[in-house]
Amino acid sequence: MKCKICEREAVNNKFCELHGKAHQNLVEKYEAWKKALDISWKEYLNEIVKNSLTGEWAKEVAQHLLENEGK
Repeated sequence: MKCKICEREAVNNKFCELHGKAHQNLVEKYEAWKKALDISWKEYLNEIVKNSLTGEWAKEVAQHLLENEGK
């Protein structure tokens, strides 16, 4: 099975190892953002995509989640 974002082999039925790690980091860091800013998951993902300091892998995962959540 291929990664939902790139053509690499998926390791967890969803993402490749690199995008999987970025996804894990996004999920783990959300709690801190939520406490500090009182924002929703979708707002958080939008902030991640816009942030110039965010890495490319995390931006790709955040954009994918924004486009595909609920589908």
